[in-house]
Amino acid sequence: MPRMPRPYVPCMQQTPLIDPFARAITYLRVSVTDRCDFRCTYCMAEHMQFLPKAELLTLEELERLCGAFVDLGVRKLRITGGEPLVRRNIMSFFRVMSGRLGSGLDELTLTTNGSQLKRFAADLAECGVRRVNVSLDTLDADKFAAITRWGRLPQVLDGIRAAQDAGLRVKINTVALKGFNESELFPLVDWCAAEGHDLTFIEVMPMGDMGEETRLDQYWPLSDLRARLAERFTLTALTERTGGPARYFRLEESGQKLGFITPLTHNFCESCNRVRLTCTGELFMCLGQEDRADLRASLRASVDDGLLREAIRAAIARKPKGHDFDYARGVGGQMSRHMSHTGG
Repeated sequence: MPRMPRPYVPCMQQTPLIDPFARAITYLRVSVTDRCDFRCTYCMAEHMQFLPKAELLTLEELERLCGAFVDLGVRKLRITGGEPLVRRNIMSFFRVMSGRLGSGLDELTLTTNGSQLKRFAADLAECGVRRVNVSLDTLDADKFAAITRWGRLPQVLDGIRAAQDAGLRVKINTVALKGFNESELFPLVDWCAAEGHDLTFIEVMPMGDMGEETRLDQYWPLSDLRARLAERFTLTALTERTGGPARYFRLEESGQKLGFITPLTHNFCESCNRVRLTCTGELFMCLGQEDRADLRASLRASVDDGLLREAIRAAIARKPKGHDFDYARGVGGQMSRHMSHTGG
């Protein structure tokens, strides 16, 4: 029998979350699990040691945490992982959070590897999800198997088609990887144009110990990628922002929109409006800093959300001005934790 959600009871109007640099925090990214059915080489080690399941917050606790953030002014909620759709009973969480749409929450969405979209796309649409981000770095099946280690490209493409059939808008996220997908720049752009997908390129971030893999070997600066695109297209900068770190351009010849997330070649922190919550209740105020706040203790200390809201406000008061990514500084400019722990 599906779990029945608690009825939402509106709370008294709360003062919005404002960080020390006068930025309103309106965007929460929530990792519901550190587990994934892929092992992408830039994201995690092949033989990952995942958290014991007992350390993860329950779905009910995640619902309560997210609700507290919405009460404090968060208007966009992105569900991440790991792979969020591999968490057991995850659709019950989406059903509960969908009840906040129109009651403080403007958007409920997720980032996924696409492997489970064929199974869940229709349910996500019923929960008010209108768009999804799908991570896809290559259209070559053999290269896809190599970069994901465990993934199969046809399964992801089937998931993307299922999302389209369910009425979901699909945005493709592609990590720019030197020596891997440089030759696919134009095929990826052309494929997204033909399929009607927006496309965002992302610089590989210095997070986690990959063993034999090194971030510097994978790093393809997007300044170089944009220069290559400019050989074929006219790029016009757009003022549009979607609440995330991407800067958008229109390719005049095709009319499609491209995004660029450039944590290394261009610091995108000046307008940062987001924080990240892990599946264990840690709040990272910045992806590129190690400071964190333990919200689990406040969550479990009282059935009332007063302590929890105080803890959230105290954490936001520590939000730094910007991240600390820097390949040139070696270990000092890298984060020891894996992206799958913080949430993509």
